[in-house]
Amino acid sequence: MAFERNMNPKKTPMPTQDAEKRSHNFEEVALGYTYEMAVSEARRCLHCKNKPCQSACPVAIDIPGFIGKIAEEDLQGAWEILSASTALPAVCGRVCPQEHQCEGKCVRGIKGEPVGIGRLERFVADWHNAQADQTTEKPEANGHKVAIVGSGPAGLTCAGELAKMGYEVTVYEALHQAGGVLVYGIPEFRLPKRIVAQEIEGLKKLGVKVETNMVIGKVLTIDDLFDMGNEAIFVGSGAGLPRFMNIPGENLKGVYSANEYLTRVNLMKAYQQDSKTPIQRSRKVAVVGGGNVAMDAARCARRMGADEVTIVYRRSMNELPARKEEVEHALEEGIAFKTLSDPIEVLGDENGFVCGLRCIKMELGEPDESGRRRPVPVKDSAFDMEVDAVIVAIGTSPNPLIRKTTPGLETNKRGCIITEDEGGLTSRDGVYAGGDAVTGAATVILSMGAGKEAAKAMDAYIKEKNS
Repeated sequence: MAFERNMNPKKTPMPTQDAEKRSHNFEEVALGYTYEMAVSEARRCLHCKNKPCQSACPVAIDIPGFIGKIAEEDLQGAWEILSASTALPAVCGRVCPQEHQCEGKCVRGIKGEPVGIGRLERFVADWHNAQADQTTEKPEANGHKVAIVGSGPAGLTCAGELAKMGYEVTVYEALHQAGGVLVYGIPEFRLPKRIVAQEIEGLKKLGVKVETNMVIGKVLTIDDLFDMGNEAIFVGSGAGLPRFMNIPGENLKGVYSANEYLTRVNLMKAYQQDSKTPIQRSRKVAVVGGGNVAMDAARCARRMGADEVTIVYRRSMNELPARKEEVEHALEEGIAFKTLSDPIEVLGDENGFVCGLRCIKMELGEPDESGRRRPVPVKDSAFDMEVDAVIVAIGTSPNPLIRKTTPGLETNKRGCIITEDEGGLTSRDGVYAGGDAVTGAATVILSMGAGKEAAKAMDAYIKEKNS
């Protein structure tokens, strides 16, 4: 390679909106690399022989390959390598937890900072999406038909893989807009919806059909989809059923699940003046939880005009499961963290509205099954917080509609669909599943990996059935 390596131990910083300015708008926080930044960062890659970054990627992108093309200033070559392995590069470049996957295994990270793999993925995808002369060649049809339930990352990935193989693919989405959690769960300032729309348009050019307002289990059942000529079905319906704390006062006005709150903000655009699905403006908001969803809800509440937003988390800052970058952005935007605290009651006024949150202090004991130290209540340590809204972000589980309307489909005690192997085969012949519907709430890239593996398994199943 005829270029000089960049041996700077630190990755090229990502330009961002000013924290004070961005905390009052829904425009994207991270602004993306310039061409010069991307080339410079790509030249930090050592092109290790055993490619540890690639082995840590759930969809097995040839990471040194596409980065090498950027370093050589061949962006079209970088796109071709990248798009061969992932259907949603512009999405993954923005929301994947690279620090726990590809970047977590980067050799440059041993004595410095890893290569900014996610930032480079985003750069290449955005460059491609900005090209006016994009052409997508529709694959030759193979005469077989499949159905995909859910248009989140698992469903879209599975659909794209099968479409490339020549299948007639129809995606059924329950909501009025395709994208699943990418449009209703992740805020505009982290993942602009135009990016999701572009990725979906790319799949449509491959021949994928998308039908919205189709609640499978109600409008049609899994058996109906088979009766319509589908030879295999993938269920990637996500985990949209929120969990609550089961404490007194959770039925008061002003208590939201993070799912409802984020859907109102992201999908229904509650932040716009003319929104048909508004949210009551709150002054002091408590968000219960410590994951990425909690950070998203807190940062949305700040942008919705709250004077004070506090994350209430029962462990310490060291145990927060949210991405480091999201926590840092939240702190920069003025989000407060009340750690080692656990809610025990939502307090209400005489009109049934939230007026406070009663918590108890916690201390950390021995590690639990997650490997994190278990939070233990401190006796006689209850205290009250003055709040007028509480957003509960402590996890989700799959909606029970599909399992209740699909005879023979086995699920576990959490309502997650049981699968036999990485290919996602369920207890029903010809029915495959993956993503949050199987694992419970997880990451976008893990759902994509499941969708990709399921597509391979479905293709093998249909070929064997017709041999």
